[in-house]
Amino acid sequence: MSDAATFYEIAALLTLAAGIGFVGILLRQPLIVSFIVVGLLAGPSGFDFVRASDQIELLSQLGIAVLLFLVGIKLDVQLIRSLGTVSLLTGLGQVAFTSLFGAFIALALGFGAVESLYIAVALTFSSTIIIVKLLSDKREIDSLHGQIALGFLIVQDLVVVLAMIALSAVGIGSAGDGGFGDVLFVLGFGLVLLGIVVLFVRYLADPLTHRLARSPELLICFAIALAAIFAAAADMAGLGKELGGLLAGVSLASTRYRETIAARLAPLRDFLLLFFFIALGSTLVLESLTTHLLAAFVFSLFVLIGNPLIVLAIMGLMGYRKRTGFLAGLTVAQISEFSLIFIGMGVDLGHVGRDALGLVTLVGLITIAASTYMITWSHQLYAVCEPLLGIFERRAMPREPVGGAVDQGRRFDILLFGLGRFGGAIALRLRRQGVRVLAIDFNPDVVRRGRAAGVAVEYGDASDPEFLSSLPLNGVRWAVTTVPVHAVGVTHQDSRAVIVQSLRAAGFRGRIAMTAYRPAEAEALAKVGADLVFDPFQDAADRAVELLRSEEKPERIQDLAEADPEAADQPAAGETTR
Repeated sequence: MSDAATFYEIAALLTLAAGIGFVGILLRQPLIVSFIVVGLLAGPSGFDFVRASDQIELLSQLGIAVLLFLVGIKLDVQLIRSLGTVSLLTGLGQVAFTSLFGAFIALALGFGAVESLYIAVALTFSSTIIIVKLLSDKREIDSLHGQIALGFLIVQDLVVVLAMIALSAVGIGSAGDGGFGDVLFVLGFGLVLLGIVVLFVRYLADPLTHRLARSPELLICFAIALAAIFAAAADMAGLGKELGGLLAGVSLASTRYRETIAARLAPLRDFLLLFFFIALGSTLVLESLTTHLLAAFVFSLFVLIGNPLIVLAIMGLMGYRKRTGFLAGLTVAQISEFSLIFIGMGVDLGHVGRDALGLVTLVGLITIAASTYMITWSHQLYAVCEPLLGIFERRAMPREPVGGAVDQGRRFDILLFGLGRFGGAIALRLRRQGVRVLAIDFNPDVVRRGRAAGVAVEYGDASDPEFLSSLPLNGVRWAVTTVPVHAVGVTHQDSRAVIVQSLRAAGFRGRIAMTAYRPAEAEALAKVGADLVFDPFQDAADRAVELLRSEEKPERIQDLAEADPEAADQPAAGETTR
């Protein structure tokens, strides 16, 4: 195929991807779904115009290496430690139970033992990319259920690594003539590669990235080169490009520039993953997706309902509230791109057929699409399911920081929802003036910092009417919310509107102040019950203009010097109480 023809084909694929991606955005679907659809349309079941298969496969493999690199650079063992045993037990428990029950379901549906095992393991992996994106959009990444979800997703990522190592070793052992000796060679080379990573992290990572960071473009080029080198070395030894890319990411995970590298490489990852799904779709025919429609439906229900119930049950036994377990459980209600990569490795090794790949692909399309809506509307879904979830909650809940922080007999002047940068600054200044403030936040770390700073803080979800009704509302003159929202516009689903309705239903007779983060929100917030609307950006601009036009020397520098470090250190995402 000529270079010109290859260029035309790539241009056509990118145009098709842009169009399908736009439709996906309108339908509020993640890019993974749109990319798989692009692959199907470009493949034999669609327009069948993929001819540059070698070039697409090369970009696909580079995309997988970059994807695993970004997973490695984000591996944060400290997060698992900070959450104690819940991340480890929930992550391993969900993987174990999903694999066990998934294998039984596959066997009952008539699949062979090896295929059943592959399918069951593939169903255990959840999409870190999708979950982080959705939780970030909802400002829930720093909530308790968001942190727990991130913790057991990291555990899942580690399980992915072990599964890929095992597959690589099995593939070498079954394909080579050396048998057990080849397996030992692969494992030995893996230890050598791990040793290189340890030495690199210990002696080279920080000073090298510090020098390279003087030129951001060179730093990103180095990161991609490192991912490619590790992927190539691991592939040559039989460990697979995936594991090499992940180890490359781990080698830079401890550097201060990891967030910069991850942010710069994320668009490249999305671009290259397009070709992975094109390569995947171009090898599938529609019949391979429709061969096991009943099985796909059963497995999809198992992932959408069974996986959240497994997490909910484990967290309930560990002493977490049913609400926290439910919201964390929804994050595992889909399979991920790793599931397709895992099954693809099985196809390459000859352990499973392409029908199994088609089945898992269809399950991925269904669960990714459905779980997007489930996570987006998680609080409304919980309100519907809440009467049925009592069996998952123990009366004693030692794992959550609820109760005991504030004497219910105390009286407060102001109730403040959200203790982030803006809310934290308000709380500290009011306390300094002798105003009695009770703050509410759903981030345990923010709750601890607020209490350490002398602020009365309750851990809780402001969108939970039952929790709001338990607050000491007598004598409260103002209820103030600084909660940021992810929705476009102020609707009945907006957390601020929910807070107003719940407070009024609980008998609150004081006034309500809300924070607007978009220019058009002030009027809408007034309609839902706001007596006062803050606009932090406009208010700050007005104050800045006032200081700049003042004839007297402003005391702003002194104000900054006396500012409370606790308020400055609060993360913006901590303003969420959802």
